[in-house]
Amino acid sequence: MRVLLHGAKGVMGKNVQEVAKQTEGMEIVAGLDSHTDLSHPGFPVYGSGVEVKEDFDCIIDFSVKEAVDALLDFAVEKKKPIVLCTTGLSEAQEKKLQEASKQIPILRSGNMSLGINLLQELLRIAAKKLYENDFDIEIMEAHHRRKKDAPSGTALMLEKAVEEGIGEAMVKVYDRSGRDTAREKREIGMSSLRGGTIPGIHEVIFAGEDEVISLNHTAYSRKIFAKGAITAAFFLEKQEPGSYSMADVLK
Repeated sequence: MRVLLHGAKGVMGKNVQEVAKQTEGMEIVAGLDSHTDLSHPGFPVYGSGVEVKEDFDCIIDFSVKEAVDALLDFAVEKKKPIVLCTTGLSEAQEKKLQEASKQIPILRSGNMSLGINLLQELLRIAAKKLYENDFDIEIMEAHHRRKKDAPSGTALMLEKAVEEGIGEAMVKVYDRSGRDTAREKREIGMSSLRGGTIPGIHEVIFAGEDEVISLNHTAYSRKIFAKGAITAAFFLEKQEPGSYSMADVLK
């Protein structure tokens, strides 16, 4: 498979490059990035899609939300699938993403790791039983200092899995400061920590009477996300236009 790497000069772009070198049947033939003046990664890196000369089979994206609109236009024009790993998209971008998926296959996930996607399944089971028995639910996440969006896309994925398990929408609470009221049953707290080089820590806490259950996931290296994206790219190459997730890959 020939891959065009969007965000090739970023931290995750470099991780994808390392994992791709160790993956049989995978080659990164070109990259896209606004920083084209940095050290050469072993393939050409362009500043825009119109400059790309190499043919490719799939796009893997680890970039920033500001670059997603142009990427979607380019992918639709070229009729190429995208593994979209950028989070924090606006409502307008979400709509554009849905329109693009009518013309090309797009796999999107707030987190590409196998563990996180299996954790979602566990949460759907646990949330239903524990919520019915008056357990309160809180989600905490921690990431490196450079991450801009909060809560993380992964935390939102986990919150959605909780809602799917319970069968109703929860009231998300991001800040309890200045509130002079007790916690309500339908609340789900969302806490974010930013600092250092933390790849990603997520914990879902179920707090009941005299007992606490927690489900957590810790990423020790960003390579787990790169491996997931590459696995998704192989999956997506064979699909028809539409929206896909890591749940589809794991079936």
